Amino acid sequence: MTAAVLAAAPPRPAHRDPRVLRWLGAYTASTVGDGVYHLALSWTAVSSGSPAQAGLVMAISAVPRALLMLGGGVVADRFGPRRVVIVSDAVRCLVVLALAALVLATTPALWTLAAVALVFGVLDALFLPAVGSLPPRMAPRDQLARVQGMRGLGQRAGAVLGAPLGGLAVALGGPGAAFAAAGLLFALSLPLLLGLRLDPLPTDAGARGRKNTALGDLADGLRYLRGHRVLGPLVIVIALSDLGFVGPLNVGLALLSDQRGWGASGIGWVLAGFGTGAAASSLLLGVKGRVPRAGAVLGGTMVLGAVSVAALAHTPLLPVAVFLALSVGLLAGLSGALAGALLQTECDPAYLGRVSAVASLCSLGLAPLSFPATGAAIGLWGPGPVFVASAAVCALAGVHGLLVPALRRAELPK
Repeated sequence: MTAAVLAAAPPRPAHRDPRVLRWLGAYTASTVGDGVYHLALSWTAVSSGSPAQAGLVMAISAVPRALLMLGGGVVADRFGPRRVVIVSDAVRCLVVLALAALVLATTPALWTLAAVALVFGVLDALFLPAVGSLPPRMAPRDQLARVQGMRGLGQRAGAVLGAPLGGLAVALGGPGAAFAAAGLLFALSLPLLLGLRLDPLPTDAGARGRKNTALGDLADGLRYLRGHRVLGPLVIVIALSDLGFVGPLNVGLALLSDQRGWGASGIGWVLAGFGTGAAASSLLLGVKGRVPRAGAVLGGTMVLGAVSVAALAHTPLLPVAVFLALSVGLLAGLSGALAGALLQTECDPAYLGRVSAVASLCSLGLAPLSFPATGAAIGLWGPGPVFVASAAVCALAGVHGLLVPALRRAELPK
């Protein structure tokens, strides 16, 4: 085959690209390991202290994650996301294996568990912006939507497999065995990441204008984001949608299921419906690879998903709730994947770590702060008004995206 024929050959689709599959395997192993670790940590904390103390241990990682996330974006842009992801997973592996050995030898004090949770929060602040910066360095721009769909499948795998595997490990060998399993999963990601070769970044204005100090880099990235016609409004859409969505999903469903008399199995069915819908949307995007008029579809699916969120609190029938949860998962999964793909295709690669850090801060740092307010509001007014209010915030996100011309007209590369 001649060089001219090779040059004219179409690029390999992401789901057949060995680099993307290597990255997906590492990401999925790390995500499942996270699920196993959190199950083991919560079980050990409950066994070692009061419920309130266990809740404090589980919540403590959110503090460094929120405070240091923007700094993690600067680190990813300065040192390269591959290096940051490898170091983060290596440290997580060593820490959790050391904790496994400690748990097998003795009963750890609560302060030890809190210290581990604190370390994981710091590592999350580094890992999340870096992992969001990897896809544009290993896949062409026209494949990034497909990569986001594949990433969504990895996230679903972590959500579906992590906790059951952790529970099985606890049942068979106790918390120490579960921590060891999590450490092995983190270790599994390392050879895959070490063998991953990334494309170099092009020389661009962001790289040429980068300041020498980390604080200067951060301010430069925030100015870039604020001035971008698509990315600035897109981050607002992401922040609003997560603020309205995560409270009902993580707190409201449990209270709703208890009020309706569905029990633990009922909430399991509702969550299974959501997970199935989210996985289906990720699979659709992973196979299809591109959605025309991505910006308009992003806003429209958020508005439609908000309708399903509001309706979820007003049905007394479990099968209808499961169907509504499936539609929420389908629409929210599609809008989330499109938001990630647009963020990566619109962003100058030199700023991608910092922009990913801002988006991750909104989703994983600030939105969970709504959990206590959601629980308290449902206790005062019941799930119906709270779900409707949360749905209104989700709808506001979609409407905002539709009203901003640059975002509404945004397209994924062909």
